Amino acid sequence: MTNDLELKNTTSVPQKKTKKKRAASLDKRKARAGWWFVMPFVLGFFIVYIPIIFDSLVYSFSTVEYTDFGPVTHFVGFENYSYALFSDPDFAQTLVTGMQELLFDIPAIILFSLFMAVLLNQKMVGRAAFRAIFFVPVIVSTGLFETINSSNLMEESMESVDGIASGTGSSAASQIVSAVDIALLFQSMKVGTGLVLYVTEMINNIYDIVNRSGVQMLIFLAGLQSISPAIYESCQIDGATGWETFWKITFPMISPMILVNAVYTVIDSFTTNSNTVMRFISQTYNTQKELSAAMSWIYFSLIILIIAVVAGLCSAFVFYQRRD
Repeated sequence: MTNDLELKNTTSVPQKKTKKKRAASLDKRKARAGWWFVMPFVLGFFIVYIPIIFDSLVYSFSTVEYTDFGPVTHFVGFENYSYALFSDPDFAQTLVTGMQELLFDIPAIILFSLFMAVLLNQKMVGRAAFRAIFFVPVIVSTGLFETINSSNLMEESMESVDGIASGTGSSAASQIVSAVDIALLFQSMKVGTGLVLYVTEMINNIYDIVNRSGVQMLIFLAGLQSISPAIYESCQIDGATGWETFWKITFPMISPMILVNAVYTVIDSFTTNSNTVMRFISQTYNTQKELSAAMSWIYFSLIILIIAVVAGLCSAFVFYQRRD
């Protein structure tokens, strides 16, 4: 009887199961490490930038009256936006000029950076040195050099009477070729005047294009180096030409990088100091801060819309390689 009771007592007591803690996966640990890296930006964004963005939005819907007790804001609704779009004689025209510059910048920078990335991806002597040389303008065109370029001090000194070009004040210093030269080159190809003017503008602005293509070139280089050499070897075995290999293999494989570079170029073109709209808004800020805030938000909304359009157009031909 006692043995039966002891057996019941031992069976009725639940035994504790020891749970082993599962170690976090490699992806989760990488995600945590990534958050530590971006934490300074996240804190700075919410502590510094969010209050500034909120104040700018408030000012765009208000007018500020400076009294003896400090500035006082008065809500005026969309009056500043309406004045910027329909009453200001220069803002709308400046926006159109900025759009024209963007239509020229994006294809020129992407084509040049892709061309240089394909060349620098080839096996050659001094390849690392050439890559560094083409990225140097990205580092140099900051700070003092960016200020000099944005104010066109170099160009003015070269075109002045005492310039180093000819001493007579010629505009040839800022113009490499003319539309007549390009027309003579394309006269046997039956090319329209629109393409002639575009090529002329691209050649004459080659300095600015090279300065703004360094980051895009590195992104394209990273995409080209991620393509497996076995794919190119199989193309050579099948007898594919270099032209066919580029359009059938290289271009589809780096199409995601084209989307990234297109978005990056749009943002970079709209926010650079040499942008005409940015200069106009900065000049307006010196006299009418509330109006400049409204112009900034109009400009920001336009940038977001253009980025969405560019991303939608580029996504139509983007090829994503499956890893499974």
